[in-house]
Amino acid sequence: MANDFFVRARSVFLALLVLSAPCLAEGPMSRPSEERVKEFRDLKFGMFVCWSFSTFSDKEWTRGVKDVSFFNPSGMDTDQWARVAKEAGMNYILFLTKHHDGFCLWDTKTTAWKVTNSPLGKDVLAAVRKSCDKYGLKLALYFSEGDWTWIDPKESPNPENTKHPAWKRTKNPEMKKAQLKELLTQYGPIEFFWMDHAVGDGGLSHKETVAFMKQLQPDCFVGFNHGPVAGDLRAGELGEPGSLEDTKGGGPYAAKDGKGYLAAEFCMPIIGFARWFYTNPGNSDKCMSAEEIYRLYVGAVEYGNLFSLDVGPDRSGRLREIDVKTLREVGRLMRNNVATRP
Repeated sequence: MANDFFVRARSVFLALLVLSAPCLAEGPMSRPSEERVKEFRDLKFGMFVCWSFSTFSDKEWTRGVKDVSFFNPSGMDTDQWARVAKEAGMNYILFLTKHHDGFCLWDTKTTAWKVTNSPLGKDVLAAVRKSCDKYGLKLALYFSEGDWTWIDPKESPNPENTKHPAWKRTKNPEMKKAQLKELLTQYGPIEFFWMDHAVGDGGLSHKETVAFMKQLQPDCFVGFNHGPVAGDLRAGELGEPGSLEDTKGGGPYAAKDGKGYLAAEFCMPIIGFARWFYTNPGNSDKCMSAEEIYRLYVGAVEYGNLFSLDVGPDRSGRLREIDVKTLREVGRLMRNNVATRP
């Protein structure tokens, strides 16, 4: 483990040297080594943490927010998130850094639309990094490629007009690169990026995005949930266990061709239906069973996939009681089945 740390730290150091150059070329990058691919696939199981404006709106896409104080949790316990992940047999946390609303969960210098200007006043990503290190977990990041703060002001669609094309036509390539640069140089080694293409590529193509990111952290895998094929990871929103040749594994949005990828990930919400953020107290009893989660984990191990289970913290900044109980049972099932331990 110590050798792994120094190898990864060296990659980050070299990336910082690259940043001192006048510009970053966007040419083709070398592929990860076989050793790195094996190390990556061995991550197997992790916790996907979605926590942002939508935690407080009871909507998946939260348009029309006027002030960052809309994000107003009564607390935050990233140690609880990491501790429960460890108890469940997970190896990483996949943390949402920015959703389509553009609200940044780290102390970015690129915009005032960020968590450190909210009532919470804390860099959540920095806290997650610290908790991951404390509990021996790796860190991966979700990032919405485009965001609604980048909509052309001339269009300014009404938040209720959900079919207006401007919601998916957001562009600011230099801002996108600046934000990715912060995330890849200020928070240590990142195992992979889960890039959400739902509101466009932000004005920087997928191939250009990957080339830019790889010069910052060459060992970081990059995957897109849909859109033009690029990167080395197939990100499978609402996917399932399966080989890279199995088109169903990537879910309903992924490319139907596994060529070019080196690994596959799939993710789904623990609540049991397609809601990634905390919803409301009325759903406090909704949760997948430990047995069902365990079966998906076994499938991930069989095919060499990564299984990211979404567990959205509530408005207090803590995981729901039912999620904690379920995940601890998943951990028990793993311990009782030695052959499938992570």
